[in-house]
Amino acid sequence: MLLVVDNGSVYTSNLLDFLCNKKFEFIIKSNSSLELDDIDNFDSFILTGRRQNEQKMNRINSKIILHAISEKKKLLGICYGAEILTLTLGGTIKKLQSPIKGAETVSVNKKNSLVNGSLSVFQSHGYEISKLGDRLENLASSQACRYEIIKHNELSIFGTQFHPEMSSDGRTLVESFVNLIH
Repeated sequence: MLLVVDNGSVYTSNLLDFLCNKKFEFIIKSNSSLELDDIDNFDSFILTGRRQNEQKMNRINSKIILHAISEKKKLLGICYGAEILTLTLGGTIKKLQSPIKGAETVSVNKKNSLVNGSLSVFQSHGYEISKLGDRLENLASSQACRYEIIKHNELSIFGTQFHPEMSSDGRTLVESFVNLIH
């Protein structure tokens, strides 16, 4: 079963609408109401974006990421979800001088199980990944961001700096991720 961890993104409802329209089975829990003991009951996770930075939220998401790695479960981190994935695995992020928001073309530069070619996506973030840890690899980039899609070196654990729930190409990526679960 897929757990969607709602970290407060304004775009979470778009993700939920897409998953419901595709008739994917999932459970949604807000970060603040999630009991970490419950994560054993799920085989995959989507970590949404966020509105504000909170240490408790960061700790919970990091624990989910470490659990997914140790148990070889699938995970997709969206925007903040990709950033906390990077931080958890030894990488860094940086605050942007001004937020990036709007349409962007992402070029996939490494073969992977989610997408190929280029994608038209929607960006909305004030931080970005600046350096990957040793266990992550870069799959795609854009004019705006060097690390648009990242992946764990060995596992089906992915992150997107952009919001895939906000574009047709991005929703195809989400669908490919959910199809990895089944």
